Amino acid sequence: MHGMIKKLKRTVVFVLKLALFASLFGIFFGIFGINNPWLFNLSRTTGVTMVTFVVLGIALMSVYGGYAVGTQKSRPIIHSMALATIITDLVTHLQLSIMNTSQFNNDHFVYETPHLLLLVMFLQVIVIIIFAYLGNFIYFSLEPPEKCCVVSSSRQSLGSIIPKIRRFPKQYEIDEIIRYDDPKILDIILRNDTVFLYDVPAKERTDLISFCYQTQKNIYYNFETIDVVSQGAKYVTLDDKSMVMYIAKDLTMEQRIVKRLTDLAMAVIGLVLTSPIMLACAIAIKLEDHGKVMYKQKRLTKYGRVFEVYKFRTMKEENSIHKSVTADDDRITRVGRVLRKFRIDELPQLINILKGDMTVVGPRPEMLENVEKYTEELPEFSYRLRMKAGLTGLAQISGKYNTSPKDKLVMDLMYIENYSIWQDFKLIFQTITVFLKASESTEAFGKEELYDFDEDRERDRK
Repeated sequence: MHGMIKKLKRTVVFVLKLALFASLFGIFFGIFGINNPWLFNLSRTTGVTMVTFVVLGIALMSVYGGYAVGTQKSRPIIHSMALATIITDLVTHLQLSIMNTSQFNNDHFVYETPHLLLLVMFLQVIVIIIFAYLGNFIYFSLEPPEKCCVVSSSRQSLGSIIPKIRRFPKQYEIDEIIRYDDPKILDIILRNDTVFLYDVPAKERTDLISFCYQTQKNIYYNFETIDVVSQGAKYVTLDDKSMVMYIAKDLTMEQRIVKRLTDLAMAVIGLVLTSPIMLACAIAIKLEDHGKVMYKQKRLTKYGRVFEVYKFRTMKEENSIHKSVTADDDRITRVGRVLRKFRIDELPQLINILKGDMTVVGPRPEMLENVEKYTEELPEFSYRLRMKAGLTGLAQISGKYNTSPKDKLVMDLMYIENYSIWQDFKLIFQTITVFLKASESTEAFGKEELYDFDEDRERDRK
């Protein structure tokens, strides 16, 4: 029965995806076809335009996460689908305007009917909102949340993982919480559908993963260094012996050249496009307290080289102490709060990219004080210095200001181990999503939550 429900959910999602894409396609070509009746005729021009919309739309939806019903909340789905659709609309509409430049239509290029483009986008976003909420409603109506048990090693570890799980009440229902060394752990795993393993020692984690695999339980577990290494490894056979092969990686000469050329092009384009925004920021900062506009701070980049990163000043000059921001930090100015919320304070780092101190995509450059502190607690933190520090990256997009050092490290190492030019472009496109989740991504460090195994187990059972 459970298997039939899973198949039904996959079928429902597939049908909804097709219906949503067909609706977006129909809105675009239906409205623009009013002034361009040739779009309703079978021709090479019509085919090229429609193929552009379909191929670009599918590619961008893949980049931004697509119609992830059942795995994402409705709002992130709306953000990803709307971004992909709007970019697809802009490119296809530009192509449409170019194709209408001919002896039969316009004798020179005209960016046609922009008001219709806005109408198309508005209607498409409405459709996306409806499909996002409808899709998740149908998906989670077919089956109740998965019964979960959380296996961990300490109250502090529970405080790191349980609030994250509870943000998805439609997906997961925490039924039991237990220590990894509890003698009843195997019986508890058998009573649940999904098992979360967090900060469990390596040997015990391996044994529990094997048991979950044997009993066909869904498993979630946090990354350790060995897991990052396995991501960059591949299966090989030596004669008839199965082995895992990991080759120590560094960028090839071709990759370095392409990455540097990309950095220069993106930095120049970025400075030109954002110059009005940067000018407005500079004026706002100066008007608030008449202090310095720019702020320089020493950071680490590849192989531990120290450089000075440029940022817009977001704190009071007399209180610019080198320590991470906390919740309700009174050092931050009113203008600074807005700049930090939308990450605008980091725009001057485009100058660092031109100078060669930074790259567009790479591990986040940490403060020297933080690197020293984190490395004492987590020696592997220095591994991320194998790549030049970046303006954006996997940790900057998926993480927050208050993301734990270990989680930041994992994201940075995952980027390094899976590096490709395509991944860089994908992350550059995904950077736009940071502005859509500004209030979440800029959460500051606050108090840690502590959970007790016995108390929490009783509370969740109630």
